[in-house]
Amino acid sequence: MKIVPETLRGGSALAEDYIQGTGRASDLYEYDILHADAYAQRAKWLDKTEHLRLNRKDVVACLRIYNEQHNSHEAVHASLDRLESPDALVVVGGQQSGLFTGPMLVIYKAATIIKAAREAEERLGRPVIPIFWIAGEDHDWDEVNHTYVMAKDPQAVKIKLNKLPEHRSSVSAIKVDTVEWKQVMADIEQSLPDSEHKTDIMRMIGQGLTESYGLSEAFARLLGRLFGAYGLVLMDSADPLLRKLEASVFRQLVQHNDELETAYKTTATRIVDYGYHLQADVHEGGANLFYIHEEERLLLFKKAGLFTDRRGSVTFTADELLEEIDRHPERFSNNVLTRPLMQDSLFPVLASVLGLGEIAYWAITRDAFGVLGMQMPILLPRMSFTLMEPGVEKHMLKYELTFGQVRDGLEERKKQWIATQDQLGMQDQFSEAKDAFIRMYKPLIQQTGMIEKGLLQLGETNCEKILGQIDYLEAKVQEALLRQNGTALRHWDHIEWSLFPFGQPQERAYTIYHFLNRYGLDLMDMIMNVPLDLSGTHRVIYV
Repeated sequence: MKIVPETLRGGSALAEDYIQGTGRASDLYEYDILHADAYAQRAKWLDKTEHLRLNRKDVVACLRIYNEQHNSHEAVHASLDRLESPDALVVVGGQQSGLFTGPMLVIYKAATIIKAAREAEERLGRPVIPIFWIAGEDHDWDEVNHTYVMAKDPQAVKIKLNKLPEHRSSVSAIKVDTVEWKQVMADIEQSLPDSEHKTDIMRMIGQGLTESYGLSEAFARLLGRLFGAYGLVLMDSADPLLRKLEASVFRQLVQHNDELETAYKTTATRIVDYGYHLQADVHEGGANLFYIHEEERLLLFKKAGLFTDRRGSVTFTADELLEEIDRHPERFSNNVLTRPLMQDSLFPVLASVLGLGEIAYWAITRDAFGVLGMQMPILLPRMSFTLMEPGVEKHMLKYELTFGQVRDGLEERKKQWIATQDQLGMQDQFSEAKDAFIRMYKPLIQQTGMIEKGLLQLGETNCEKILGQIDYLEAKVQEALLRQNGTALRHWDHIEWSLFPFGQPQERAYTIYHFLNRYGLDLMDMIMNVPLDLSGTHRVIYV
């Protein structure tokens, strides 16, 4: 297996500094991931603070019920048994549920969680359990209701659930009917090319979707089929049983809400003062909690001593909000700034696996952990990959293209290549012809103006028309050249659409099922055999 490190554009300067140990990022996080004793230090702190978290056996019991329904695998049962041990720690990471498991970065995050947990267990000599946090409480349906596969054209084909939710509900609460599941299954089956693996892949998808209430359940079932054998434990942040356990934590988030707001604002100011950009909004008066009212997820704010939403649909005093938490904990959910606190109230989190953007916004939460007597866990960057298929590699070698050139866009380079295919030098000949025409015609126009002034303007207009006709013929010649090199240009398009669809990295667009259809489930073993790298380096895997 050939693996080559490459560079992607952009990224968070704060996250990069944290990973590399540069700049002032170390002041914004609890642990230095480059420090050899970071894991041992974190484990020691967790051992002393078990009392800060929810009852371990209650949490495991809740996870057993969920995984028995959606991720029932012998290795998962073993992970849950081990999690009950008082010395067990966890490596956790999560993502919104997405159609067909969403973009491939989800797969790479799950793989990182599993591999990081294994490495930590070897280093510490104690159980470390991998857990994937499904952010089913999120409500951005338009962000998760679709995915892409690559067609033959080449181009990316969008497959989308046409379900239109009536309310701004959490994704886990939105029911998807059997007819809608069958529609997206038919769409992906039509879009995926025939292969020796297609029947098995479609059977896997069908088993994951047809029995699922909604997108989060389908996401869990498919993710479980891919990673259950590796012992990956799944949880849904919108699980009603989990919500009951979390009531005491929600009470703390309300009781300490003003202190938490101050902590978020103070840290956000410090981040900006250090020269970094904020990756999440810190709203004035923000409670950083959601309340579900009439199936709609409302973000709460503090106004005149009351908790309310922007439209004033609901209003609570602090005491009333605490009473509502006791009666209906399932009506509450976290936002990006309180979710890390909830996560560490549930589990003995040794490390959290995050994308670069997530690492950056987690910085805002450091002081908030302290408000609740906790510490921010070690943050690990998820692994990042591009899968390079043999045909794409072949085309890149033929046209002498590098990964960096494809990353930066091929339009200009494509034009240059087309120019080299002009064996007759037509572009130069047209340029010379226009220059020669202007040299001969411009003096003639000037002389006509000496005969009669109006002829000067007429001559200029006539010159522009003739040059326009020459340009028209040149364009037709270029179109002919493009037609002659149509196959080659399709190769160029195939390279771009494979590696950087829509100008973004492959891992942010395509579903893994596009590649599983081509290479089978052995592809998952290949990904899991890639060495763990927590340096944030992007790598190209030649499949």
